Amino acid sequence: MANQDWFDKDFYAALGVPSDASETEIKKAYRKLAKDLHPDKNPNNPQAEQRFKDLSEAYATLSDAEQRKEYDAIRTMSRGGARFTAGGNGPSGGFSDDVFSGFFSRQSGRQPGGGNISMDDLLSGLFTNGGSTGGFGGQAGPVGRGTDVEASTSITFRQAVDGDTVTLRRADGSTVTTRVPAGVRDGQKIRLRGKGNPGPAGAGDLILNVSVEPHALFGRSGDDLTVTVPVTFAEAALGAQIPVPTFDGSTVTVKLPPGTPSGRTLRVKGKGVKRKDGAAGDLLVNVSVAVPQKLDGAAREAVEALAAATAGDDPREGLLAQARQQ
Repeated sequence: MANQDWFDKDFYAALGVPSDASETEIKKAYRKLAKDLHPDKNPNNPQAEQRFKDLSEAYATLSDAEQRKEYDAIRTMSRGGARFTAGGNGPSGGFSDDVFSGFFSRQSGRQPGGGNISMDDLLSGLFTNGGSTGGFGGQAGPVGRGTDVEASTSITFRQAVDGDTVTLRRADGSTVTTRVPAGVRDGQKIRLRGKGNPGPAGAGDLILNVSVEPHALFGRSGDDLTVTVPVTFAEAALGAQIPVPTFDGSTVTVKLPPGTPSGRTLRVKGKGVKRKDGAAGDLLVNVSVAVPQKLDGAAREAVEALAAATAGDDPREGLLAQARQQ
């Protein structure tokens, strides 16, 4: 929920986006900055660490529709743009009714225009269940249980596929260590039971927003891993047995059928991401025919002979006719 120090913070500026930015624009800006400012990439750099905390707090607030609505209302009030009325149907002066409706619904038995509600009562309703910063944003949990908190973390592609233990740092300097399960996807939210704020009836949960960094060679499609493997023209034309790297560091031999075109995808069973049931996805091998950049002597003569032998073949036959179709 809202936090009183929101008066002094510009979350939009922290993310480098305008105040009317869409959810997609906010998410894109956060991922770009989080990747550069993550503490793992900036060890012993307190300025970068603080910037990452501010960034995480900004994203946790603006990515939640309700928190963003309250934050925008508070920013309006802090600039002197909010005017309060004692009741009736007059204009709100920039502070929308839906902000107050959320407040009054949380106050047992109190209704607008009835009872004695002071400005302190009003503000206390807007500023409950907050206080967590540095990537942690509080959410109300069941009565007696500690509040849920949100945090964001950036992990490597290998950590996402294999699973790993990560340590999250709170604004007060304390840390939370937890296990990220194998197979987590970029943008996925993971609920970690009992890792939130403590309470009389037990701790709340930690909702972890995961950002996965790209890999230099492998990609991912669901539970399948993808890899692009270059082959020579001779291998593609005549067929071959080619070695293909796998994610565990070994290689597997793949049969390349004669006449394989560039862009063809071959499937290797069971070499993808492991699932909860113990099975695994596949490795999708994308074939890319490598064209020699320079030909000399016998190699050039061989290609010229091939060109002469296949002079009647036109791979572009019918292409123009298709382009002219309505």
